[in-house]
Amino acid sequence: MKFIVALAFLAVALAAPQGDQKPIEIISSNSEMNADGSYSFDFESADGTKVSESGNQKQVGPKPEDIGTVSKGSYSFTTPDGVVLTVNWVADENGFQATGDHLPTPPPMPEHVVKMLADLKAAGLL
Repeated sequence: MKFIVALAFLAVALAAPQGDQKPIEIISSNSEMNADGSYSFDFESADGTKVSESGNQKQVGPKPEDIGTVSKGSYSFTTPDGVVLTVNWVADENGFQATGDHLPTPPPMPEHVVKMLADLKAAGLL
């Protein structure tokens, strides 16, 4: 129990304002919302952070009522050592998919797994 209380105090201490840090200025900001459910927004801050996103309504399932928002966008920021990192992403009926040169990627699927999946698909099991 004492450990949990100590962790709570540590969390509060770390959440406290960090000295003289001033808010980062937003140097540009745009947004658009349309009657059809489509939208877009972007902003850029003085520290070089950039965010952009757009989306629209799409039928994502077999029924007419299976409507969802599909979105795509990107964001970039500068690391403390001066490297600009950019993430591009899509969020749709296939889930959230992010790409970026700094993000890890899975290794290629082994050949025997590819063959097994093809066999299962051909047999109508997938």
